[in-house]
Amino acid sequence: MYTGFEENAGSFADYQEHQQINSNSKVMKHASRVNRTISQGSAGWAVHARANDMMASGEDVILLTIGDPDFETPAPIVETAVSSLLSGRTHYTPLLGEKKLRQAIADYQGRLYGDSALTADNVIVVIGAQCGLYVSAMCTLEQGDEVIVLDPTYSTYAYVLGASGAKSVFVPLRPERNFQVDPKDVAAAITDRTRAIFLNTPHNPTGAVVHREEMESLAALCLEHDLWMITDEVYGALTYEQAHICAASLPNMADRTLTISSLSKSHAMPGFRLGWVTGPAETINLMGNLCAGMLFGVSPFVQDAALEALTGSLGEIEKMRIAYRARRDLVHECLQDTPGISCQLPEGGLYMMIDIRETGIDAMSFADQLLDMEKVALLPGEAFGPGGKGHLRLSLVEPAEILAEACRRISRFAARAHQQSVAG
Repeated sequence: MYTGFEENAGSFADYQEHQQINSNSKVMKHASRVNRTISQGSAGWAVHARANDMMASGEDVILLTIGDPDFETPAPIVETAVSSLLSGRTHYTPLLGEKKLRQAIADYQGRLYGDSALTADNVIVVIGAQCGLYVSAMCTLEQGDEVIVLDPTYSTYAYVLGASGAKSVFVPLRPERNFQVDPKDVAAAITDRTRAIFLNTPHNPTGAVVHREEMESLAALCLEHDLWMITDEVYGALTYEQAHICAASLPNMADRTLTISSLSKSHAMPGFRLGWVTGPAETINLMGNLCAGMLFGVSPFVQDAALEALTGSLGEIEKMRIAYRARRDLVHECLQDTPGISCQLPEGGLYMMIDIRETGIDAMSFADQLLDMEKVALLPGEAFGPGGKGHLRLSLVEPAEILAEACRRISRFAARAHQQSVAG
């Protein structure tokens, strides 16, 4: 089954080939919304799939395509999950999540983001941030609504918003602004059909962080035009210079903001599939009704592990953040003087965008040739929409020594390509 998600990524061509192969067999009718969840941007993920095949064949590939932390989940979290299982915590849980965890999430966001008015009534626990994105879209967007999305953008946003029936209106993030959002561009995109502004900060794939001034301007647009603000803040704990600003903490925004987050990145827990949404209590209850027909509660032993993650004394969390920042600095230092490429310093998250436009090679070809010739796998920017054209995304999910070797290989290939471009 073709999904387009990172862990099952194939190309749009693969999907079309599959359809052609099966064209002679009986195909039952599918709902039209399924067609809205297929994006040609998924072709960019073919590099990731091919790199995995090469690694399975024993080739020395450095895989820097996805945001799966290389750190182990802190031991106390794992031990709590195991103990919970052994104690019989394997039954149903409340639809919104267990109240002690919901309150811990409210307290955590209050400490981290200054959103101090949150209580357990403002929280729903879901299976990962991806589920949080889905229920947020389904509870706020109607067929024909428009939602403003920044471009480049994380690859699954188009699927989620498309499934709701809403139309994504893309506002470009320009490299010359270090991919910082310009509220004037957002304002120009608002129409009488606009229903929401959809933000991701720190941003995937660029690492840009929305600063306070810009966030206040975007909040003012929401208030002026009566819009929802839907924010994906899974990297909120991973900022390096700029403080993370939660839109819901700004004046008059709590009643119109849905904040999505998880423990996958900050606590190295992607496989636990534990996420949440915070927002107005009425909306959270509606999400609970929707989840009754989808997942019917999150596993209790996973919720216990999450409670430990949010309330325990885990020094590893800050150590991971410091390590990611050091890796970011290392990659930037290693690549910034390479002929043909440039990279700006991301302010948060796990990724760095590499500008390869001066090499004279498009990003898809660059990524393919880099994998073939140097055995380094990066994602072409087109995987994240037109705004990623001419760029590659590098994930900071390997130790420093492996990243340094990857940079040597990238520099070698880019310098050779640039030299050929100048000569030609």
